[in-house]
Amino acid sequence: MDWHTEGIRVVAPVKWRQFDGLVSVLWEAESQAGAKGYYLSNDPRIMIFFNDVSPHVRLSNSDGEFRQHYRPMARAVYVPPGMPMWTTSGATHRFSHLNVHLHKDKLLKYLAPSVGASVAMTALRRPAEVQDVGAIETLARLVVDEVASPSRHEVYGENLVGSIVAGLLDISRENVEAPPSGRLTQAQMNKLVARMDRPADCRLTVAEMADIVGLSESWFTNVFKQTTGKTPLQWQLGKRIDHAKRLLAESDLAVADIAAQLDFSDQAHLTKVFRQIAGDTPAAWRRSQLHR
Repeated sequence: MDWHTEGIRVVAPVKWRQFDGLVSVLWEAESQAGAKGYYLSNDPRIMIFFNDVSPHVRLSNSDGEFRQHYRPMARAVYVPPGMPMWTTSGATHRFSHLNVHLHKDKLLKYLAPSVGASVAMTALRRPAEVQDVGAIETLARLVVDEVASPSRHEVYGENLVGSIVAGLLDISRENVEAPPSGRLTQAQMNKLVARMDRPADCRLTVAEMADIVGLSESWFTNVFKQTTGKTPLQWQLGKRIDHAKRLLAESDLAVADIAAQLDFSDQAHLTKVFRQIAGDTPAAWRRSQLHR
């Protein structure tokens, strides 16, 4: 694994234990304001935080400068093999988390008999983030007990990790496979809507949209048009204009600032698209809302 941190120090001895095809590591550390981290592994891994770090830590998989496509760090995170991760801290805080490093072949071997090789491979490639950890945290604490003070056979810890994998990864056939009708399921559309509801992620490539629902880009483009009547980029533009309407109605931001926040090239670009979709300019639309 390739990793580098600045401003993070370990505050207790690192505890770890190796199982068949995986290593579990307990970290307790302190992060300074402005701390940074970079992580890249050829194998998948899971991080489970035992305290809520979302107010302090931002995460990005595409931009080490955090200019766009970043979000708060969730309590439980699955990082696919080969996916880079950058983190930055906004305030000094202490945290503890369980890191589980998995061999990708072992993970596929574990999942495939239950969900099929295709679904397992799709789940392996897709990141997962959960804030409401619930039972996942309970399982992680049991793993920590075995890491800190081994008392049971390795099969116990391995099965605990397997349950964490099943609870964290998206391995439902409904969610990762296209239905026979050639249309996206409601669950798949819900995933896209949830992603687009985050303004920082409101501009995605078709490949990124396809990856969210676990389909190839060509197949996704076809079934998306059959499902919505629009191309993926037409639908995405509509969602970005919905974001613009909310900002126009609920904030005092200038149109140029809204254009920059929603990743339009400039105010003129936003105005052109807004008029095409909403039938009016942003400024005129905002005035109309004030008189309602």
